[in-house]
Amino acid sequence: MATVLMCRRLPRLSRVTAFSTTAKRKAERGSSKSKKEKRDKPGAAKTGTQSGATIQLLKPQDYRVLYNPAAYAKGRAGSQQHVDRDGSQALGDTFTGPGTAQALQTFPTASSQALAPVRNALPKPKSSTLLEQTALASLDKEEAEKEKREVHNSKEDPRTFQKGRPEYRPLTCDSAEPAQTLPAEEGDSILQSVAGCEGSPGILTDYFLKLSRLPAERRAALVSDPRFSALCHRAVTAIRLFSTPDLIQILKACVPLAVPASHPLLNACEAEFCRRAWDMGLEQLLLVADCWRCLDRSVPSYLGILFSYANLHWKDLTLPQFVQLLYIIGEGRRSPADLVQKVESTILKHMDAFTLEELGAICLGLFKSLSGISEHVMRRIADRVSLQMEDMSTYALVNVLKMLRYTRMDHLPLMRELGRVIPARIPATNIQGIMHITLTYSSLHFFDEDVLAAVATSLPSKVSYCRSKDAAKFLWSFGCLDYEPPNEEEFYSSLIKQLHAKLHEFSKFPEHLLTALLGLAFVKRFPEELIDLALREEFVQKTRGSKYELNKDLFTLGKSVEIECPTYRGSRLTPQLCQEFTEMVSGFAEQEIYVRPEIVEATSLLESMLGGPEYVKNHMILPHTRSSDLEVRLAADGRPIPFNFKDPVTAQKLKDVGVSLTDDLMSQLIQGRAHNQSPTEVGNEARIPRQERGDTTGTPCLGAALSAGATSQAEPKPGLWQPGQVRLALQVSNRNHFCYSSRRLLGLHCLKRRQLRLLGYVVVEIPFWEWFPLLKRTRSEKLSYLHYKVFCPALLTRA
Repeated sequence: MATVLMCRRLPRLSRVTAFSTTAKRKAERGSSKSKKEKRDKPGAAKTGTQSGATIQLLKPQDYRVLYNPAAYAKGRAGSQQHVDRDGSQALGDTFTGPGTAQALQTFPTASSQALAPVRNALPKPKSSTLLEQTALASLDKEEAEKEKREVHNSKEDPRTFQKGRPEYRPLTCDSAEPAQTLPAEEGDSILQSVAGCEGSPGILTDYFLKLSRLPAERRAALVSDPRFSALCHRAVTAIRLFSTPDLIQILKACVPLAVPASHPLLNACEAEFCRRAWDMGLEQLLLVADCWRCLDRSVPSYLGILFSYANLHWKDLTLPQFVQLLYIIGEGRRSPADLVQKVESTILKHMDAFTLEELGAICLGLFKSLSGISEHVMRRIADRVSLQMEDMSTYALVNVLKMLRYTRMDHLPLMRELGRVIPARIPATNIQGIMHITLTYSSLHFFDEDVLAAVATSLPSKVSYCRSKDAAKFLWSFGCLDYEPPNEEEFYSSLIKQLHAKLHEFSKFPEHLLTALLGLAFVKRFPEELIDLALREEFVQKTRGSKYELNKDLFTLGKSVEIECPTYRGSRLTPQLCQEFTEMVSGFAEQEIYVRPEIVEATSLLESMLGGPEYVKNHMILPHTRSSDLEVRLAADGRPIPFNFKDPVTAQKLKDVGVSLTDDLMSQLIQGRAHNQSPTEVGNEARIPRQERGDTTGTPCLGAALSAGATSQAEPKPGLWQPGQVRLALQVSNRNHFCYSSRRLLGLHCLKRRQLRLLGYVVVEIPFWEWFPLLKRTRSEKLSYLHYKVFCPALLTRA
């Protein structure tokens, strides 16, 4: 046997050192991290273990992000081919809807002057070659590992629920090995007699049943046997002569015989069952549908008839028939709209009678078929699961989590119990199950250090079984929650290595590469060779042709690299693309972000306090982060500097928008919008004439603030940064910028702050837990609060 010695270079990973404003926080984190994590964990009394990371590769100190990549942002209206995505949908700052899974997109930064050069800049001539070599090597490795069947990569059986009741037997096709096998000699005898037999339906049925009992190795060779083809031809010719029970027996026999899905016999059977369907019983229809599933054959016409039949006979459905029907709906990836209400009412009717495995099967069926489900029904399911979680299999539990994630519903009792039960199960759970558990936490913005630490500990030994999608979602989830596990370097290096091993998958699934790289960017890691691949023109064209909206993700990645990796020499987005993306995001922000009531109120008060609209600008300093900033500039002596001369129209628009701060609106801002209320309705409630607020431009300014006419200094040109100036970037945050029920920033919003600091801005937080309660207080109280934030003496020392 020849021996091959392969020499591989390790992938380059740029890691920017911490900027000066966060170095102190990193040191503080080392001594108080356990205390902080305990505070950050929603509703938890457990104290997390202290992170023991030692290597510093591109990891920011002060950012946690909640950002849902566009690849998983289709939500309920998205592609039916990728139903296990995150489900959060829009441009960062736009959602305040029900639950806690809104994905707001904000990115932190550091100071460019304090940013150390990126190590190991991308070599120009060899990066492409290395990527190609890595892809070839990974293909060879996959071929060598095909024979290694490992438990962590095994597919769970979605039919396990059928073993819980004997009533499922007449509804399902048993694909297990026959109890009594037929001798191979008898099988040869049957095949020999095909040519001379009369071909009566009874004899043909008996032949198929006997051949299905042959040993597995003998059955595998039947499909290519001309004598078996002759038998199938006889059955097709006589298809209408078979009784319905006999025809069902032939279809069932095709399962152990492994007849290909496109075989002419199955074509004839499908057409005949569609013709007879209305004369069959529901039990027979479900059994035939189960056979089609076992044969992996798509039969949309037959399923359409089955669903129509079930709709007409809904009152006759037994509990097992209902669960089996939902299983078929899920496996068919098709959601009949006219059954939604009936499905929900039946779930509620049998809620206490379902086994836990059946609840898991129901959730999986609804999830796979992208079927909507009301929050009330999902909450009832979650209520029961949270009380009996220890008795539930991990597979069924993961299926419930998928639907919980899909409905974007927060359920604190379930998440608390999950945090207690699931860490011990992580080592025995397959990689896809672990991925869905992790994605649930990040999608719901729920931080639980015990669960994440268990995932990080278990993952490196299983990482070779990750698909590109799995690796991408792990990276995004940890970045979203801004969690640095104790084994962070082992964790991240193993996943980055797996991304290199899966390079060949990214040409087909470009969204996975972008998702992974964004997750890494959240934690200040920039693998240069992968970034170079993602920003190449040919890869950009692939993303532009994707069914997903990936432009925003490309924009975020490309601009983040520009800011945080000054020595990067690889591919970049073209200026034309950046301009296109900026215009796209800006148009959206003007309609959805700048007009949010808490931002409008802060802008209006700052204008009055500082002296006019030229002293404050509501815009996106970093358009690729897709969230707004209130920019204010101060001279070294604390005087506000006018600079917003370009956009008087926008400033006037902001003044014309009033906000009625009712009790209902305050409740929505602080606790989330009512579930039956749309964003448009909330906006309409918030608008009243400006004069009703008593807001006038003549209000005297406070402290060092100047009125509009009080300045005699020369107006600086827009964009010109004067020496000694302090540029403030005020962040009016809301609850969706943070982990659930905590003050822990999500990764995306940390990334934004980091990048603002890199560009020299001083980030000033106006957190929702301080600002929202003030919105109903007096005008002077609000002005005093903003005055303190803007004219804090500590800010001037940074000039």
